[in-house]
Amino acid sequence: MLKRAAALLVVCASIALCVSCTTTSNRYLFATLPTSNSIVVYREDPASGGLVQLVGSPVTAGPAVQSLAMHPSGKFLFAANSAQNNVSLYAVSNGSLTETGARTPAGTSPTLLAIDSAGSFLYVANAGSFDVSVFSVNQTTGTLTPVTQLSGANTAPIGLSALNMAVAPSGNVLYVTGQGTQGYIEAFPLTGGVLGAQLAGSPFTTGDNPYGLAIAPGGGFLYTGNKTDSSISEFTIGSGGILTPLANSPISEVYNAPVSLVIDKSGKYLYAANQGNGNLAGYSIGSDGSLTLLSSSPFVTGTQPNFVAADPGGGYIFVGYGTSPPALQSFSLAGSSGTLTSVGAYSVTGSGAPTSIVVSP
Repeated sequence: MLKRAAALLVVCASIALCVSCTTTSNRYLFATLPTSNSIVVYREDPASGGLVQLVGSPVTAGPAVQSLAMHPSGKFLFAANSAQNNVSLYAVSNGSLTETGARTPAGTSPTLLAIDSAGSFLYVANAGSFDVSVFSVNQTTGTLTPVTQLSGANTAPIGLSALNMAVAPSGNVLYVTGQGTQGYIEAFPLTGGVLGAQLAGSPFTTGDNPYGLAIAPGGGFLYTGNKTDSSISEFTIGSGGILTPLANSPISEVYNAPVSLVIDKSGKYLYAANQGNGNLAGYSIGSDGSLTLLSSSPFVTGTQPNFVAADPGGGYIFVGYGTSPPALQSFSLAGSSGTLTSVGAYSVTGSGAPTSIVVSP
């Protein structure tokens, strides 16, 4: 069996971060750098949210590695290699990545990954072939096995080049955003990893170019960040996964070009990375799903934030930004108010902004 191993040992990047060397943590952050064909790995300090890059990181990955998905167990990391039309499997141990087995073929130009909360199925959106590949996941080894779709093939046609994709927390619906004459969301029921015919009312209308996509942890609300018209669309998720827009949806953003959204673990706050302004806009989420801009918002990031992710523990938010050099920024989150405070910014060797960030459980 072919194995590509990267031995990654924790080091202190500076005296300022040295305190983190005395604190143990099993939580790590992984980010893709497609321009450099690599994955950068950091250890997260559980006390401060500071990031310490590991020796041997960035790790050489597949050509134009675009997206990551972490198995809920934290034992496996999947990576979509958009220039090689396949998916890599990595075994994860204390932040160390070991690529195992042959890379699994997908469709043309796989750019997005999503995994259900049980870790049973991995969904791969293929931008070049306008379809979704689905794989069952071996819970012991992480090995991927293609799931035959209704067409009899291993891919399900969706008729668009997906901008974003997410599985409902229940695991019973796959949501895919795209852009035609305007933006929209396609919603597919899922049975054993098989995509069914689109739900009634699908596709659902959004603002223009819905690159951002986030679902509330409880599964009651869905939001899209619409880059071109600088808006956020708000939906309630009803029976069977059907979407209903809120009366005021979409809402206009004060800032420009929201390209990535994330909701914190508590489900109380949503953050939008605004590429046009170099900041995060923070919103409180009402009981009806409506968004209200936080008085402490916005929160300044580096130039052109590209991707935002939340720490599974609920205390931190991470942002990838910039091009030369790319960087990651960590924020602490005040649970009582939603206010973000910058912990630090961390330059990454390479070029091109990170396009995907995941944090181990």
